[in-house]
Amino acid sequence: MPTWDPQHYLAYAGERGRPFVDLLAQVGAEAPSTVVDLGCGPGNMTRLLADRWPGATVTGVDNSASMIARARADVPSLTWVEADLREWQGSADVVVSNAALQWVDGHLALLPGMADRAREWFAFQVPGNFDAPSHAIPDALARTARYAEHTGGGITERLGSHDPDVYADALLGTGTWDVNAWETTYLHLLQGEDAVLDWISGTGLRPILDALPDGLREEYVAELRPLLREAYPLRHGVVAMPFRRVFLVARRR
Repeated sequence: MPTWDPQHYLAYAGERGRPFVDLLAQVGAEAPSTVVDLGCGPGNMTRLLADRWPGATVTGVDNSASMIARARADVPSLTWVEADLREWQGSADVVVSNAALQWVDGHLALLPGMADRAREWFAFQVPGNFDAPSHAIPDALARTARYAEHTGGGITERLGSHDPDVYADALLGTGTWDVNAWETTYLHLLQGEDAVLDWISGTGLRPILDALPDGLREEYVAELRPLLREAYPLRHGVVAMPFRRVFLVARRR
């Protein structure tokens, strides 16, 4: 797993948070007693669960020590667990996951088991933009001879998601869930001509940056910068970055 910088990740908290709000809007739980956020990151979104269901015990689970430390510092009133979401064996009335499952290799096969941890509602969203220039360009550059020895490939070998119908089929096949699945493409209007580079440096680009040694990492970024500027040009003072996301909300029958 990549090395996470909570402060860098939170730089685009507003843009990253909107899909989570849209996801929660489709969860119809009224008064759950327990709610769990799998892959909670720095906890800024997990606190929305406590706001939505103030009577519930809310727990955030993440395998990054730095993210959990930030969450505990910022929201000490909630429960925080440092653990791999694949290995968490608890259960809750509502289980949610926000932009985390794409990091889990083979997560589609694991989905029914993850959902079984939810007694009433299971909901998640994942990025669905892995063929976008924001991923394809860094991926192609990482595969060139100069960097491939260290990176072992690009972003797409470490990240991935599926279309809504594929996720829906995985849970409908169990016969225990009513499913609502959809996709939305957001258009983020970002400040600064290197905004896309800054965005992915806090998320999808982390495995490549972590793999490159000092010196070569800076050279990679220097090569990548103009390529992303060309793909996402600054116009009218902003950079427009389309961002597709895939959602699923399931209610136990």
